[in-house]
Amino acid sequence: MSLTIASAVESELLIKKSRFLCRVQPVSDREAAKVIVAGLRETHPGAAHVCWALLAGGHSAAVDDGEPSGTAGRPMLDVLRHHDLEGVVATVVRYYGGVQLGAGGLVRAYTNCVAQALKLATKVPVSKVITLQCTVPYALEGVLRREIDAAQGDLQSVQHDAQVTFVFTLDEFLADALVARVDEAGQGQIAWRASTLVN
Repeated sequence: MSLTIASAVESELLIKKSRFLCRVQPVSDREAAKVIVAGLRETHPGAAHVCWALLAGGHSAAVDDGEPSGTAGRPMLDVLRHHDLEGVVATVVRYYGGVQLGAGGLVRAYTNCVAQALKLATKVPVSKVITLQCTVPYALEGVLRREIDAAQGDLQSVQHDAQVTFVFTLDEFLADALVARVDEAGQGQIAWRASTLVN
């Protein structure tokens, strides 16, 4: 099971006069990550580099932003992967202190900065939402409504025709149990349509 973090966490390292400001935060996708990075560039116009790494929605990114290739973004991404994270972006703003750190020193600095921030993170399971659709006889409408409420599902639509058609969303991990309970109550009278997974 993939994990994400509940809220943003930060760390700061000072290495040979260079200042590294790290922030790891939840993010929905690559576009949202780019907005965050653009905001950091505006907030820190004097920074030498704004490096970042992303794991979100099956997409990843490792951006060195002018640091020697493979010394910033990739090590940051490796830390995120090591923690089995999904839906997160790690950013490190570097203010250059005038002393060269070398490739190994840069890798250690960026790795440690992200790792230190993640020590403060509260990790939570990534919740995937599933959309279900079914048709039930009128006599079972109340049963299904109670089951959706009990599973903290979100009712999208209800259509009353010859039977009642429901479209609702709920946590993927609760779906199988709900379907089983409703099928048992319906004794073969419930027609389910294919479900769709939504991030």
